[in-house]
Amino acid sequence: MNVIGEIVFFAYTPALIILWYFYHKDRYEPEPRRYVIGTFILGGTLSVGIAYVLESILTVGGMIKPILPTTAFYVALVAGLVEEPAKALAVRWPYKAGQMDGIMDGLVYGVAAGLGFAATENFLYGLGWGVAVTVTRAFLTPFAHGTWTAIIGVGYGLKAEGQIESVGRFYALAILLHFIWDYFAFLSATIPAYNIMLIFLLMVNLAILRYFLLLGEEEDIRKYVNPFFRGGGW
Repeated sequence: MNVIGEIVFFAYTPALIILWYFYHKDRYEPEPRRYVIGTFILGGTLSVGIAYVLESILTVGGMIKPILPTTAFYVALVAGLVEEPAKALAVRWPYKAGQMDGIMDGLVYGVAAGLGFAATENFLYGLGWGVAVTVTRAFLTPFAHGTWTAIIGVGYGLKAEGQIESVGRFYALAILLHFIWDYFAFLSATIPAYNIMLIFLLMVNLAILRYFLLLGEEEDIRKYVNPFFRGGGW
């Protein structure tokens, strides 16, 4: 396998394995594969493209002068503010197509969009910095991006079934978690001790995914096993 092949393998294989896991957790009303795969592809193409252009403009001496110095704080803030809405565009495709009706649906589509974004991002990092960087990121960023976009996806799932009116707080939480992750990731490049925070944040992300997965399974059981299910409030 040549270098490009190795980068592709380590960038996309972990993300697809995680997507396979979450897709098969949606047991009671599985989502159409074409929408799940399509959301993954959109996350890895459209969302990445939009984020790349906007971040280039805002942080790399582009047309807009940064409001703040391009410190770790500023770059991390821009990443969160740009990338989460960009990934959400992929989630809105199945939402607008009427494919969402609850927590589990939003979780699956949110994870798909985030994993697609993470995979392509890891591929691009590999092209610039080598296979080792892609391998290292493969154990971190799929769970990070998958979690943040899953939060937004769950918001849209709840909105689709009428439990909430706005997904604003879900966007806000995703952006905040993204900002915190990137901030400590940038700091850890010069101060390795900050890697402890990244490990802690990874555990937080996994806990959030687990929480949404349990909520989604519980909701689906009540929906499809108990015909008298009535949604709770959010």
